[in-house]
Amino acid sequence: MKAPVHDDRPELELALLRRGMVEREDGFERCHSCRRTPLIGERVYLYEGDMMICELCRASQRKAPSHSLLMHGPAFGHSIRITDRRAA
Repeated sequence: MKAPVHDDRPELELALLRRGMVEREDGFERCHSCRRTPLIGERVYLYEGDMMICELCRASQRKAPSHSLLMHGPAFGHSIRITDRRAA
């Protein structure tokens, strides 16, 4: 028989952890149909009214999407591209 698991973290720490998780969830883009967060590199489809549908739920939509896009990671647009400018 297993002993009960006791969490020794103080209540303030747990409250801050919960609040941080809720704030992070608000920043994620989710599928309008299944509420799943699309993976990086996955194609998503945009419909009227800024409704985003993931690849898995696309078959359930009757209308054609207005356009599609590829999901990027959080570093997209913030990374540095090194180019070689030396004379050949």
